[in-house]
Amino acid sequence: MSATWAPTARSGRGLRRYLTERPAQPERCGLCAAPVADTDHRHLADTEQRSLICACPSCFLLMERPGAGAGRFRPVPARYLTDPDHRLDARAWDTLRIPVSVAFVFRNTALDRFVALYPSPAGATESEGEPEAWTTVLGESALAGLLEPDVEALLLRRTDDDCACFLVPIDICYELVGRMRLLWQGFDGGSEARAALDAFFAHVETLARPVGTEDRP
Repeated sequence: MSATWAPTARSGRGLRRYLTERPAQPERCGLCAAPVADTDHRHLADTEQRSLICACPSCFLLMERPGAGAGRFRPVPARYLTDPDHRLDARAWDTLRIPVSVAFVFRNTALDRFVALYPSPAGATESEGEPEAWTTVLGESALAGLLEPDVEALLLRRTDDDCACFLVPIDICYELVGRMRLLWQGFDGGSEARAALDAFFAHVETLARPVGTEDRP
């Protein structure tokens, strides 16, 4: 004789736990677990795990002290710079062998070399170009000399007329990767992704200051 299952009042309450959408959990500091603002908080680069973690103001300030955390956690700066005297042309871009129009490059201390990534539907994809090519193309820029390993990146974008290059916090590069992955449609990303990309770079341009003027009021 088969038995049928009928929900009781108790089992109904249990089911509702799974059927009801759970409220979003607040962002928390990766070091002390204190809540942080959802959209306006700083990040630390975990050089051992090669990842970014959220930081509350107290932990961020603590990690800015020399020797804090044995150097494992590095605060991501907030500066945006551009070098008007160093322009990239189409030939330089072709040397980098990037299959899309946007990429970012940073110096990885664990690997002791430049690492180049670009947004794709699968997330951040590493460029197959030779690391020496990045040194050749970007080495003459003042931005490359100022670049802080692991926490800053050179963000590049090729358009029909130009190849722009900015020194930016590395966390915004991964923010861009996440946004493109969310919006990407079809082979070329689609109109919504392109519009978001235009808005993103327009915002970066408003923040970027010419190299050499960053300390001026």
